[in-house]
Amino acid sequence: MLSIAGLVKRFGNRTVLDQLALDVAAGEYVAIIGESGSGKSTLLNLIAGLEQPDAGSVVVDGANLAAMNDDDRTLTRRARLGFVFQSFHILPHLTVQQNVELPLVLLGVAREPRSARSAELLAAVGLGDRSSSMPRELSGGEMQRVAVARALVHRPALILADEPTGNLDPDTAQTVLNLLAREVRSHGAGGVIVTHSEIAARSADRVVVLEHGQLRSP
Repeated sequence: MLSIAGLVKRFGNRTVLDQLALDVAAGEYVAIIGESGSGKSTLLNLIAGLEQPDAGSVVVDGANLAAMNDDDRTLTRRARLGFVFQSFHILPHLTVQQNVELPLVLLGVAREPRSARSAELLAAVGLGDRSSSMPRELSGGEMQRVAVARALVHRPALILADEPTGNLDPDTAQTVLNLLAREVRSHGAGGVIVTHSEIAARSADRVVVLEHGQLRSP
């Protein structure tokens, strides 16, 4: 579902990622851990096509994002990826349900099935009673859960999550981790989570460490 080879990313004279390689199979859930500043979020952005590498390939569900133009990357990301951002990126002028439904709207899904799917995900993250709320009425933890629901709503081929439990209490964090793992495994998606949490890392099938620009076993 994900194959990365020879990935290089530099910022000025600093090489953040150096000939990095990673393969994630369909139905596999991988956790990436590492020190702050090691390049974990940069790696997720490269996988999502939000940044361009200086060298190497990023193949998601058979499509090499690194070789695409901006428009093709946007369309591929919209259809095949789900991204839980550390800073949420919840749109303030849309309700909770509208935020969750947005990927389905962009994909042209009809109102009834997208409403049913968004309601299913909101219930799964414990926000079934907040569908009509506005983002300004939510806590940070609630916005985090909206972001998770939105990332999963279109059943993406690859799910990426940047510290998805950072704003959650332990019980809610476990609920979210279980949901992420279930969506990956039940739909044959690939999953990559970046985290500092040992509990979150333990929920994955495999843990790798990002260190000195490359990935290694812990």
